[in-house]
Amino acid sequence: MGRYVLGVDQSTSGSTALIVDRDVRVLARGQAPVPRYLPRPGWVEQDAWELWAATERAVRLALQDARIPPDEIEAIGLSNQRETTMVWDRATGEPVGRAIGWQDRRTQPLCDRLNAECGTAVGERTGMLILPNCAASKLHWLLENDRGAQRLLAADRLLYGTIDSWLLWNLSGGKEHATDCSNASVTLMQNAHTLAYDEFVLDRLAIPRSVLPTIRGSAELFGYTDPERFFGQRVPVAGIVGDQQAALLGQGGIRPGMAKNSYGSGAFLVMNLGQEFVSPSPGLFSPVLWAVDGEISYGLEAMSDVAGAALRWLQTGLGLVRDSAEAAMLAERVEDAGGVYFVPAFVGIGAPHYDALARGTMFGITEQTTRGHIARAALEAMAYQTREAVDSMRAQTGVPMDVLRADGGAARSDFLLQFQADILGVPVERPQVMETGALGAAMLAGVQVGYWDSLEETASHWTLGRRFEPRWSESRRDDMYAGWLEAIERSAGWGAARPGGRP
Repeated sequence: MGRYVLGVDQSTSGSTALIVDRDVRVLARGQAPVPRYLPRPGWVEQDAWELWAATERAVRLALQDARIPPDEIEAIGLSNQRETTMVWDRATGEPVGRAIGWQDRRTQPLCDRLNAECGTAVGERTGMLILPNCAASKLHWLLENDRGAQRLLAADRLLYGTIDSWLLWNLSGGKEHATDCSNASVTLMQNAHTLAYDEFVLDRLAIPRSVLPTIRGSAELFGYTDPERFFGQRVPVAGIVGDQQAALLGQGGIRPGMAKNSYGSGAFLVMNLGQEFVSPSPGLFSPVLWAVDGEISYGLEAMSDVAGAALRWLQTGLGLVRDSAEAAMLAERVEDAGGVYFVPAFVGIGAPHYDALARGTMFGITEQTTRGHIARAALEAMAYQTREAVDSMRAQTGVPMDVLRADGGAARSDFLLQFQADILGVPVERPQVMETGALGAAMLAGVQVGYWDSLEETASHWTLGRRFEPRWSESRRDDMYAGWLEAIERSAGWGAARPGGRP
């Protein structure tokens, strides 16, 4: 038996690889960035080969950091940005164009039509809200609009996948075309009760089953690496899981009622509901968290499309900051946001509103507004969005959520997590290991091959990094939050404006 497990997380901003030992300690890590492409307003794309190359580089760097040979890897677990959708040639493995990113909004008209026609029927079957994020709408768009995809479909050579399937295909040298039930659950194509493809949805969207990957559990033998693709070694890929479910697992969130929020490019609040499936409600959807040994764990999730991406915009779009660390430093230098509220609705606003026509806005700007106020307002916006999502989840489940665990790149900011605790009124905990997606994927793979006995064993090793206690009075908390709610209301529907003016 090998001495270590490798966990890989392929996210919107890059790929991370962790090498983990039996005590669930991270011995080494490797990271490699990837770019996004924005060819049109509302369109978000990534290059499939760049995603693969970044993943390969991250693994290579982790092995070098650990100073171990590849033959000491016992198993590999994969975590991935969900919903990002691509198609490729079964015969050559060549992608057809770029992958359509999960934030992409080109399928909004299709989703509006489906919502009007199907009502809640799709949600009851799949656990999902009908949103442009869903891979099903992206696949339908490709089949309808991409001539390369249409030609390959006619020749019976077209394959579809989310990024987990693409990574597995390449790792296995083109031998395996599969996904897991956690990734499939948020595509809109998987029945939440049977964990099989839902024929009602496939028929509605004219999606042929021949292009779809096989759905498996989250901890299974998905195949072996091709030695030519993985440093000369044949290693089992034994776990696949969507990044947000993986992060909850990496946070030790294996018991019902436990919750985490990930502050990445977007923000994702996920609560474990155990074996109970709860139908989606306005602003919340119900993903499969993972399935191990035939036992399914369900969750409840709220998604904000833009969180850390707002800091990236301050850097690359406006040139106000050099990086997110400078944004946090500037935010801490001012006493407050100076009355500024920043609604980062670059592609609409997410949970609990899901208003595709909302647009990014800043309110309260005066001549006294500085870079620090704007940076602070951008960080505060992440916490306000999470407060809205937590309130919705509390109302839906009746679970009080006495503590929130936080991860993701922006969660390294002490300012953000303290503000989050203050505006929520509950403690926020940050773990020692921040790369929770890669860690959760490693846990599943290790359990599958017997490296660890159970998920309970892996969760017992979760270690607190820092705990942030709320400091504000309830009245101050409510006053600040009321300003955010007003800003959200005023940003609604702005995208419906005619060129050159308001509606």
